[in-house]
Amino acid sequence: MANRARYAVASVTGALVVLGTLASCGTGDGTAGASPQPPASAGRTAGDSPPRTATSPDGTVVSPSGTAASPSDRAPTAPGRTDRPGTRCRTAELSAAVGRMDPGAGQRNFPVVLTNVSSRTCTVYGYPGAAFVDAAGEQLGRDPERTAGDATTVTLAPGESAWSGLRYASPGVSGARTATPATLLVTPPDERQPLEVPWRSGPVPVSGNASSVFLTVLQPGSGP
Repeated sequence: MANRARYAVASVTGALVVLGTLASCGTGDGTAGASPQPPASAGRTAGDSPPRTATSPDGTVVSPSGTAASPSDRAPTAPGRTDRPGTRCRTAELSAAVGRMDPGAGQRNFPVVLTNVSSRTCTVYGYPGAAFVDAAGEQLGRDPERTAGDATTVTLAPGESAWSGLRYASPGVSGARTATPATLLVTPPDERQPLEVPWRSGPVPVSGNASSVFLTVLQPGSGP
């Protein structure tokens, strides 16, 4: 009987030790705690960036899944603009030409005309780019300067045109050094690819006194 009593006491003591061990692994309120969860950033290595969005050519922000973002995520347009990025005329949708010279007061004035040759209505805003180049494609003279003016959005239906005034002092009057360009490169507003227009109006000032060339903002029509 004594041996059985000692065995029972030992069994009860062992059970109490096991319960005590389990209690030390619990949470602060005495209940058994679940394994700690990894933080939300787990699985990302140091230096990882959040998912990025892309921007389509017309200014629409596109998510990684390929869907367009909300209007508030669209790329902003230039201050004061009223057109949407998707309506802008692209270089491939336009042709360029130089109109007849209009001389006056020691100046040579030309309309630089952009015409919508596409099947959709598009818009131009502001100033075109322009550069005289020789037969080797090297620029002659400095970039044209912009004449102050109020830019407005010009809407071009298929076949319609907008023009910008290009002017410079007559070299015979100003005494500027001249060169005869092969081509006038005309770049539509907000575009990078220029249109090539053969230059047939003789020498232009490239350096020296009064050698600056000036451009005006685009306006509807094909010239004054």
